[in-house]
Amino acid sequence: MGKLTYNSTLSADFDDRVLAHIQVVIGAKLRRGECFYFTWRDDPQGGDGRSTIWLHPAIPLAYKYFGGRSPSLNRDWIEALMLTANSSGGLQLVPEPHRTAVVLKVKDES
Repeated sequence: MGKLTYNSTLSADFDDRVLAHIQVVIGAKLRRGECFYFTWRDDPQGGDGRSTIWLHPAIPLAYKYFGGRSPSLNRDWIEALMLTANSSGGLQLVPEPHRTAVVLKVKDES
């Protein structure tokens, strides 16, 4: 489990793979100077509620990963997350879409 720390006061645990994808989305928006909300469901053991933070370029964020290797990124998932981040409700976790396999046909020249 990775950890997102917001303004040194709030920490939230996410799977390393999830955290890597939201880091890309958050980084892209903050580099452009865009402020937005990020909402996620809390751990059911903590009351099964939800949390929302206001992300702004001046508010410090820290990402701590449990694993030593960077997870592979799914471009389709990043795009789906970015769509939510660009909405009025802000960034929300959506399920990872399955990658579609690309099948290349080789022309038989015999």
